[in-house]
Amino acid sequence: MPEIGGSTAPGFEEVRTAFAANLAGGQEVGAAVAVYLHGRKVVDLWGGIADPETGRPWEHDTLQVVYSTTKGITAACAHLLAQRGELDLDAPVADYWPEFAANGKDRIPVRWLLTHQAGLPAIEHPITPAEAIAWDPMVTALAAQRPAWEPGTDHGYHGLTYGWLVGEVVRRVSGRSLGTFLAEEIAGPLDLDLWIGLPAAERHRVSRIIAAPPDFEAFARIDLDALPEPMREVMAAFADPTSLTRRSIAVVMPPLDHNDPAEQSAEMPATNGICTARALARFYAALIGEVDGQRILSPETLAAATAEQVSGVDRILRVPVRIGTGFGLPTPDAFWYSPTAFGFPGRGGSLGFADPATGLAFGYVMNHLQEGVPDLRAAGLFDAVQRAMSVIPSPTDG
Repeated sequence: MPEIGGSTAPGFEEVRTAFAANLAGGQEVGAAVAVYLHGRKVVDLWGGIADPETGRPWEHDTLQVVYSTTKGITAACAHLLAQRGELDLDAPVADYWPEFAANGKDRIPVRWLLTHQAGLPAIEHPITPAEAIAWDPMVTALAAQRPAWEPGTDHGYHGLTYGWLVGEVVRRVSGRSLGTFLAEEIAGPLDLDLWIGLPAAERHRVSRIIAAPPDFEAFARIDLDALPEPMREVMAAFADPTSLTRRSIAVVMPPLDHNDPAEQSAEMPATNGICTARALARFYAALIGEVDGQRILSPETLAAATAEQVSGVDRILRVPVRIGTGFGLPTPDAFWYSPTAFGFPGRGGSLGFADPATGLAFGYVMNHLQEGVPDLRAAGLFDAVQRAMSVIPSPTDG
């Protein structure tokens, strides 16, 4: 049995067993999982190897890049500004960012940036990683970009551009970069090991991402006729370098490498959030209730933020999705489905979400990215959490 650090509250011991099984079965290299229930931490586990190149073990304070799980954190920053009356989500983006009005974008409301309806998942000419790190080149390109569809008439995942779009609005409204706003208004007060723009002093704690380099040519080698019908359109979109799907992936070329310390220190609010599982779960717990006297959003703001805005087949991903205002909503086939759950998954397996109906907040991070295969790691952990919750009395019981 692999060595596991951390603790579980009485009744949640099975989560440790499931976590250890992931490590022992070779599904994980290094990982962590944390769960809060009604504002109280009930699971906090870690184990494995943080850096296979050096053998550095995963410790209680190991940090991990969480890719698109970052998007829910970015959304919370925008909603906090709206809650304070400083940002109107239904006002035109151009009211806060005048340059954005170019090429027919003068009427796009801020809300459509958060709901992936703005038609800006790609830019005309990809930028370099150095330009992405610098921030302004991407912001300038997006301000000048003509939408790929009539804004508001469709939705398509803004996988990379979401961060600069929402982040620039936060910067224009607050006078602070999104990473600074997050640190000062959310992460600091809640004592979260959570950053968008990692301080150099914390870099030694970051786990090394384990992933094969992107191989776009592999899509072209797929025999589409051999695939089940539901998969053909998805794979065809990824195989075609001229498709909007592929262009949305290729916004930055060559592709980003979030093992690069320069990228970890930059602010890319769609993809390069860095945190512990503990911080991720605590963040979501503070969205749905008080944690040590702190709450991020009011119940009214949260209800509006997590109400479904769009649903159906995503124009980029080519699969059915449900979207709130910046938060992902699980489809009924998702293992974390609940009518009231919200959150965001990240590339390769990371996940942060909460369910106000049950008081659950869940954070899972790992360094071994699994892509192209069913990923059951977090699902197994969540199943164990659900079994524990089914026999533990609710604070409102009796």
